Amino acid sequence: MNRMELKKVCMEADDDSTASLDDRFTEPIDSEKATINSHFLDEDGDAESHKFLTNGIMKKKKYEEYQEEYHPGHTSFGMSVFNLSNAIMGSGILGLSYAMANTGIVLFVVLLLGVAILSLYSVHLLLMTAKEGGSLIYEKLGERAFGWPGKMAAFGSITLQNIGAMSSYLFIVKYELPEVIRAFMGLEQSSGEWYMNGNYLVVFVSIGIILPLCILKNLGYLGYTSGFSLSCMVFFLGVLIYKKYNLPCPMPFMYHHTNHSMNGTALGPHALHNGTVLMDMSPASYLDGHHTSGVHFEPHPDDVEEMCTPKYFVFNSQTAYTIPILAFSFVCHPEILPIYSELKDRSRRKMQNVSNLSILAMLVMYMFSALFGYLTFYENVEAELLHTFTKVYTFDTMLLLVRLAVLTAVTLTVPIVLFPIRSSINTMLFSQREFSWVRHMLIAAFILLFNNLLVIFVPTIRDIFGFIGSSAATMLIFILPAAFYLRLVKSVPMRSVQKISAAIFLVVGIIFMFSSLSLIVMDWIHNPPGSGGGH
Repeated sequence: MNRMELKKVCMEADDDSTASLDDRFTEPIDSEKATINSHFLDEDGDAESHKFLTNGIMKKKKYEEYQEEYHPGHTSFGMSVFNLSNAIMGSGILGLSYAMANTGIVLFVVLLLGVAILSLYSVHLLLMTAKEGGSLIYEKLGERAFGWPGKMAAFGSITLQNIGAMSSYLFIVKYELPEVIRAFMGLEQSSGEWYMNGNYLVVFVSIGIILPLCILKNLGYLGYTSGFSLSCMVFFLGVLIYKKYNLPCPMPFMYHHTNHSMNGTALGPHALHNGTVLMDMSPASYLDGHHTSGVHFEPHPDDVEEMCTPKYFVFNSQTAYTIPILAFSFVCHPEILPIYSELKDRSRRKMQNVSNLSILAMLVMYMFSALFGYLTFYENVEAELLHTFTKVYTFDTMLLLVRLAVLTAVTLTVPIVLFPIRSSINTMLFSQREFSWVRHMLIAAFILLFNNLLVIFVPTIRDIFGFIGSSAATMLIFILPAAFYLRLVKSVPMRSVQKISAAIFLVVGIIFMFSSLSLIVMDWIHNPPGSGGGH
């Protein structure tokens, strides 16, 4: 085979769709240059062996060097989109209407678009770093960039962020599920039965639903449950749009809210998951259907117009608190590399398309849910949207189904969030060992047990994770991808636009982390944890 034929073979075989760990080594290359450029060739090898490696063996040798993490992906593009979208969409969607009420429609849209673009850029940096760094494991990228401190920074950020997310989801199960059961049974208040106890229910849900999903070997299998979880949130959005056009404005409770709670304590940036067990469900003076019960209101026309007019720009004491809510609404970075590693015919470009589609879909969901929630209650919307509806309806079957759908969605998100934690633990402690089903299941059971104990016995842990989660999320979104990119990507000059942009991104992340933590501390000072004004 002459050189031209060899080059033709390389060009046909090395398509981007088959690239895996490092796209640099799948581009058409000259066989002579390969003797200089490859990082994975034996320096003592002769020219003939180098030419032979360029004909396909080079990529195999690279895989052998990273044998412990390389495996062919089997998850389709669609299932990967479902998994990543499910990882992005947490229960934070219920707090976006409150964020819009404190920023105004135009400012909210600008901020959310900006956050989505920054998140896509962050994913781009992470995928480029994985390509250049030759690994699909976050901790290994950290180790290659900064040694042991980088490895621990990646491990700590992923673990703290995802344990905090799991805890918030399980808190929703603990407080919402008893209320849903009570409503289905038509009880005015809890009867004290064991099946109305949130502590028991969260354990049953963890053992009966979450744990079996967590012991699956690959993330790809969760694509079906992720698709169902997203369907539940689409149902939530559909009902939200329907209710906006079926509820009058103003509603009686708005007058009480306007007169008595404008000077009250507002909720901080991490107060997104309050339990409905704390809400007043009494029917007095609330709407039931489209009719009022109790006092007849004679609103002043100016008041009606003020309460039912959307604001496009809002600046108040809570505006600054909404920025962290929006900034963390696209956190999916711990799941990026695990999903990438299981993507069928994976390449950096294909994974970037998965990220683009997932973030775009969630951006649309966020926009519509925030807009229609805000246009239903305007400035009277609460930090948790569904709680506001309890001031309107004493019992509504459709809203009850929505609450059940949201519960289902957050429950099915827990396994997606648990996978990266287990992967990090395996990387840190068992990287030299073969896969073991026993270890795989025990780690999942331990993580779930730990989270259940936190949820049951340490109620204020939500406030603590509001603080820790903010720093961990900022590390994952801004600081680590930019720092790893600057350190590991050698093919781009340091004074290039790409490197300068990454450096600016890193500085912005550091500033943002200290700013968001300062806001949370200020909120704690004014609303101490456990006082009812916080998480």
